[in-house]
Amino acid sequence: MNRQILLAAAALAVLATAASCNKTTPDPDPRPTADEVSGVWEAGTTHTVDNHIVVPEGKSLTIEEGVTVIFNVTGVGVNHVPIEFTVDGSLYCLGTEDAPVRLTVAEEYRTPENTFEDRHWGGIVAGATCGEMIIDHTIIEYTGGQVIEGSPAADNGYYTAGDDAYPQITTNNVDGNYVITNSIIRNGWSDGIYMMGGNAIIANNIFSANGYDGAEAVNIKSGCKVDVAGNIMFSPNTNGLKLSSSDQGPVRHQAMIQAYNNTIINSGWRRDGEKGGCIYVEEMANVSVFNNLLVNCKFRAITPAYDEPGSEDCYDSENSMIDYNFYASGTVESSKIFEGEYEDDGEILHYSGVKYAYEGYALAHDEYDPLVDVNSKMAKSEEDAVELDPMFVNYEIDSDPMNYTWDDSWDFHVEAGSPVLEGAYSPADDARRPFYATTGLTVNGKIYTSPAVQPWFGAYGTE
Repeated sequence: MNRQILLAAAALAVLATAASCNKTTPDPDPRPTADEVSGVWEAGTTHTVDNHIVVPEGKSLTIEEGVTVIFNVTGVGVNHVPIEFTVDGSLYCLGTEDAPVRLTVAEEYRTPENTFEDRHWGGIVAGATCGEMIIDHTIIEYTGGQVIEGSPAADNGYYTAGDDAYPQITTNNVDGNYVITNSIIRNGWSDGIYMMGGNAIIANNIFSANGYDGAEAVNIKSGCKVDVAGNIMFSPNTNGLKLSSSDQGPVRHQAMIQAYNNTIINSGWRRDGEKGGCIYVEEMANVSVFNNLLVNCKFRAITPAYDEPGSEDCYDSENSMIDYNFYASGTVESSKIFEGEYEDDGEILHYSGVKYAYEGYALAHDEYDPLVDVNSKMAKSEEDAVELDPMFVNYEIDSDPMNYTWDDSWDFHVEAGSPVLEGAYSPADDARRPFYATTGLTVNGKIYTSPAVQPWFGAYGTE
């Protein structure tokens, strides 16, 4: 009897050991697979997104007018990875003026206090196989979650976990065609648009409050050929336009940009250090930057290493033109006074503390190329500021340039007699004409063309 009991106990011990060996310990935070989306999201519908979503390569997603997409701000998994909208195929956001597409967060999070919250959703990431994308009459807001371990963009090599925050729109395919027009891109921790490749028209958009502690409204790198025109860029943290051929590689050609008839307001004041202002051109970018209206920006156009031809920081001064722009300034002191220093021939020089935009325009900045803006109109004193008032229909230029809160009542058309209506540049050769004003870009079977160059400074003339 005792022998039978001992044998039974031994058998149970063997079974228990086998069971423990076969037991699988659950992953405490399994990395979720993105939900695939394609087809059509029909007009007027609402979609709540609780996981990463991806348009697979070879497929497309059409989002019709009036669609609202709400991204969960708690993110994915126990690490709360910000939700990413990855596009490996094609995306067509087709809103209208009366019924825009809206990519956003729940209404209770759309508050002034959450303007630069870093736990929002991740934004649109057009991957290396995204062939085309149209963003038309679309509102993209409250983005900028941090890229962390488990973020699809980190797994795909587009961004670095722990170092980057999501822009609102990212592109990666040097052969892709992208049209972003008539849209509102606002309230994001990082860049409004960050292009690492592609042919694009970025036109007639409103950018507002882009970048918390850095970043630009539009940031264009190597592998891009882009027209940027007719946009309002209000209070970007660092610059309205950052144009660079950085990250050039064997398949990424020189960045080529035509940037004209844009209005950039209150740029640079929220950025510490010597960076920031309105337009920044570097690293052999080939650009035409003209007929832009710069209002209450901390500095004028900056071109590092302009006096060091061949330097990796030097822009392509031989083929570029940055001229015929209009720099306006109010006469209200900024609520944040910039202090900084720079080195000139081994000597440390200190900025005196720029209080007004006209002081920044007149500053002996070590990155102001003397051949840039030779023919531009520029307020360098309080008297100039009064004389060069753009005369907006409804925007008070004499206001704190630190303001980043948008007001829908503003109207950036100008009144008759405004000085921005005279002296603009008319391109005389193909090198200064928009890339896509005639041939256009074909997206989803439709040809989109860039706006024509207008005979005034800024996005809008008279009403």
